[in-house]
Amino acid sequence: MTYLLPPLNALRAFEAAARHLSFKQAAHELHVTAGAISQQVRLLEERLGVQLFERRTRQVVLTSTGETYLGQVRKAFRRLAEATAELKPEGVTSLLHIGLHASFAVDGLRARLAKLRRAHPQLAIRISQPAGLHELLEGKVDIVIADRVQRYPGYKCEPLENGFLIGPLGTADCPEIETLRSCLLDHVGRERPTTPKPPLAAGAASPARRPSKPFLSA
Repeated sequence: MTYLLPPLNALRAFEAAARHLSFKQAAHELHVTAGAISQQVRLLEERLGVQLFERRTRQVVLTSTGETYLGQVRKAFRRLAEATAELKPEGVTSLLHIGLHASFAVDGLRARLAKLRRAHPQLAIRISQPAGLHELLEGKVDIVIADRVQRYPGYKCEPLENGFLIGPLGTADCPEIETLRSCLLDHVGRERPTTPKPPLAAGAASPARRPSKPFLSA
């Protein structure tokens, strides 16, 4: 069967712009210009014959049609990602780059990550400290452990024992981040058996702008 599909680059641009509600931030994530994102989204709208975004001054907002389409596009991307992960040859590792706020006690985290690596040898971990929302927005890290709630459109902020886990909505449920989340929240459950707090909607906050000092975890 032949599938009538819109351009996949245009779909990526749409999904990223919808998460961030910003062509500029989508451009940062996909390493292109904001003009390129705008052009791809316009191309998609023309191809579909519908308006996906309402353009406002310094802001874009999803239309009701755009919100409906976004949900289906995310499901399709997730299924593609899962199918691709299943094809990965045994022994091939995935790298998860974690950013930590400056005062985070890294020794305890490294001990937990060592156990995670033994249980999931296909997952490699890289840590950068200090790193915050600014590094996450620029794509320098995949996920951030912050010392306070930081809200930003297109990102999810979840409470941990000693901070908050922040990541893009588009990758928040990917297998690598799910594995990390389970490791961190399981530790919280053992130390402090409380009712889990619901995820906090992510939004804008002042990002950390200190340079990162990467090193590999034990």
